[in-house]
Amino acid sequence: MKKSLVINKRSLDDQAADLLRQDIINGDLTPGTRLVETTLAKEYDLSRGTIRTALHSLGNEGLVTQVPYAGWSVTKLESQDIWELYTLRSTFEGMAAKLAAESIDKDGIEKLTSVYQNLLKLCEGDDLKAITYADLKLHKTIVELSNHKRLAHQYRLIENQFLVYITAANRVFDPKKVGVSHQDLVDAICNGDGNRAEEEAVKNITGFEEELDF
Repeated sequence: MKKSLVINKRSLDDQAADLLRQDIINGDLTPGTRLVETTLAKEYDLSRGTIRTALHSLGNEGLVTQVPYAGWSVTKLESQDIWELYTLRSTFEGMAAKLAAESIDKDGIEKLTSVYQNLLKLCEGDDLKAITYADLKLHKTIVELSNHKRLAHQYRLIENQFLVYITAANRVFDPKKVGVSHQDLVDAICNGDGNRAEEEAVKNITGFEEELDF
C-alpha cells in the first residue's frame, strides 16, 4: 500500500513528517541512512518541497541531520549523544518522579496504575513497537503527574529522541522484562515516597547507554 493513502486533510508537511518519523523510530530508516528528497518524494507520492519541509521539521527534533553539500541522513547516535540523552532523561524523569510522588492523589494513582497495567499486558506479547510506545507513555504520565508545566513542555520537545533511545534500549532486553523493571518506580510514586521514586527513576535508566550499539 502506498504511504500516500494514509494522507488525510491534515497539513501534508505535518503528515509527511509523521510518516518519516515513524519509519525512523521503527527502524525502517536506520541511523546513518542517507535521505534523498527525490527518492522520498516518489515513495511517499509527495512533492520535493513537502519532503524538504518535513525533513527540516525532523531536523529540529534531532532525528535527521543535514550535511552540507551532501543532503540529509538519519541521525546516528554516537557515544556523546547517548550520554547526553541518558543524562537528560535522568534529570527530567528523576525530578518528575519525585514531584509526582510528593503530590500523588487517588486519581493520579489510578491513572498511573492503569497505564502501567497496560504496559505489563503488552509485555506478555512480542509487539516491541507497542511495548516501546507504552513504555514512553508510562514515563510521560509520570511527567504529567509532576504538575510541572515547564518540565512537561521541555520533555515534549525532545520526547522523540527519547523514543528512539528507548526503542534501541528495549531491543537489547527481553520484552517481557520491560514492564516489571518499572514496578519499583511505580510503587514508590504510588506510596508517595519522593526520594525513592527519584532513585528508582534514575536506576530504571542506568545501564541502558552501556548496552546500546549504534
